[in-house]
Amino acid sequence: MKLPLTPVRCLYRGVDLYGPKVGVVSGPCRLTYAQYGERCERLAAGLLAEGIQLGDRVAFLSFNNNQLLEGYYGAPLIRAIVMPLNVRLQSSELIAILNHAETRMLVYETDFAAQVEQLRAACPSIQRWVSIDGPGQAGDLPHGDLSYEELLSRGRIERPELSSFDEDEIAELFYTSGSTGTPKGVMLSHRTLYLHALAVGGCFNHDDTAVELHTIPLFHANGWGRPQTAVMGGIKQVMIRRFEPAHVLRTIQEEAATAMSLVPTMANSLLNCPDLGKFDTSSLREIHIGGAAAAPELIAQMEAAFRCKVIAGYGLTETCPVATSARAKGTVQYACEEDRIRHMAMAGWPLPGCEIRVVDLQMRDVPRDMQSIGEVVVRGDNVMDGYFKEPEATKAVMSGEWLHTGDMAVWDDENYIHIVDRKKDIIISGGENISSIEVEKAICAHPAVLECAVIAAPDPKWGEVPAAVVVIKPGRQLDREQLLSFLGGRIAGFKLPRVVEFTDEPLPKTGTGKILKRQLRETYWSEKQVRVGQA
Repeated sequence: MKLPLTPVRCLYRGVDLYGPKVGVVSGPCRLTYAQYGERCERLAAGLLAEGIQLGDRVAFLSFNNNQLLEGYYGAPLIRAIVMPLNVRLQSSELIAILNHAETRMLVYETDFAAQVEQLRAACPSIQRWVSIDGPGQAGDLPHGDLSYEELLSRGRIERPELSSFDEDEIAELFYTSGSTGTPKGVMLSHRTLYLHALAVGGCFNHDDTAVELHTIPLFHANGWGRPQTAVMGGIKQVMIRRFEPAHVLRTIQEEAATAMSLVPTMANSLLNCPDLGKFDTSSLREIHIGGAAAAPELIAQMEAAFRCKVIAGYGLTETCPVATSARAKGTVQYACEEDRIRHMAMAGWPLPGCEIRVVDLQMRDVPRDMQSIGEVVVRGDNVMDGYFKEPEATKAVMSGEWLHTGDMAVWDDENYIHIVDRKKDIIISGGENISSIEVEKAICAHPAVLECAVIAAPDPKWGEVPAAVVVIKPGRQLDREQLLSFLGGRIAGFKLPRVVEFTDEPLPKTGTGKILKRQLRETYWSEKQVRVGQA
C-alpha cells in the first residue's frame, strides 16, 4: 500500500494516540491533543469559509503561541500553504515578502497592529486580515476584519481522506533570514516535511513523556523542525512566546522541560543571565545548539551549567532545516574529554535520508583530513522543492541533485563535518583564507567578552583584514591590547584582527539570533577605509 506522505499524518497520530494528554501549553492556555486537533480542523473550516483555496498562502505575523502552531496544520489540512513571517522584519521588508508570495490572508497579533496598518495599504493580494487578540475588552479589532476565534467559529472540517493529498504539493513557505542577501521563499512539500519529521524522530524525541520548549521562533524554518515530530510523538510542547532568559529558566522549572533548541547567542544569554542557578533545571535531558557554529567552550559551559547532554547540529531553511547533528556515533571513539567536547561542537554527521559532501569548485570531494576546506553540498529527502517563483535562483544553488549551501567546512572519515565559515564571510587577506568563525571563537573564549562578530574590512595593502566588533559583559573591562595579547597564543598572527571596535550595543541580529554580519560589513566598506587600532 502506498499512502501520501503528509504532515497531516503527524497530526492525527498525535490526536489518535495522545488525545487526552496535554499537548500544547501557551501562556495560560493548555490544550490536550484532542483539543488541539479540533482547533486545527476549525481553523481549516474557517479558512475555507473565507475563500482560501488550494495553494493559497496564509501568513502569520506572530510570536510563538498556540495559534501559530495551529497554523502549521490548519492550512495544510485544506491543501493551502502556511507562511510564518519573521517578526523582526521592517514593514518595507514584510511588504516585499507578502507581495512576492501573493498572500491571501494575514493572521497577526495586535503587537503588530501599527505595521499591519502600513501593510494594508501596500499589499493588495491580502483579502482578509485576522487579529489573534481581538476583539478584546474594548471590542475592537486593530486594523482587522475578524478575530481568530471568529475564524474558528465557522464550523469544523471532517478528517480528510489521506488519498486526497498530493505529497508533492507545497505545504509551507519560509522566507530566508536575509542575513546574506535578499530573502527567498523556500518551498517545502508535504513529502519533504513528513520525511524530515521521521528523520528527526528517528534520532531524537523517542520518549513520549518528554516536554519540549519551543525556544526557537517558529517562523524560523519550522522552529528546528519540531512541530511535526513533537505532535507525531505525543510530546508536550511549551510555547516560549519571546526569548527572555529569566523566563526560559523559570519555565523549565515550572513545566519540568526535558529539551530545548537554541542558537549560540541564546545559549550565551542563558549562561550570562543573573537568574541562572535560581531555578531547578534538573529536568533537562538534551539541549540542541544550531543556527550558527558553536564553540567547544560554549558546549562545555552549557553542559556544566545545565548538567545534561548538549549537542550541536547544522541545517538550513532549504534543508527543512535539520541536516546533521553531533550526536554520538558508535564508530567514533573520543581520545579524551577535550576531544569529546570538540566533536559535540561540530556540525556532526547526517540524519537518515540525508547525504552530505564537502567539495571543491569542480564538485570533487576534498580530502577528509579536517584541514582541506570545501563547500558543503546536500541531497536527500529533506531538501527544499525550490525557491518560490525564482527558477533561476533555484538553478543557481543546485548541481544536479546536490544543493550548494554556501557554507565552508572540513570533514573526516566518519562523515563528521565542521563548519569553518559562510562562503561570503571567508576573509581573504594577502592571499590567506581566514575563517571569521575561528577568530570569533577565540575572542569569545575571553571571560570578559559577551559576544562578537568578525568581518572583512578593506585594507590598501592586504586587500582586506579581519575586523572584530566586540561587546563586553556588564561590569567587565577589556581593551585592544589586552584582547590581542589573549589571542596571541590561540590563533596565528595573520589571523589576529587588525581592527578592534568595542560597543555597548547588542550586535544586530536576525529574528533567529544570527548576527547580521552583512550589516556590520557595510559600515566598513561604505567608508572605504579601515579604522586600524580603534578601541
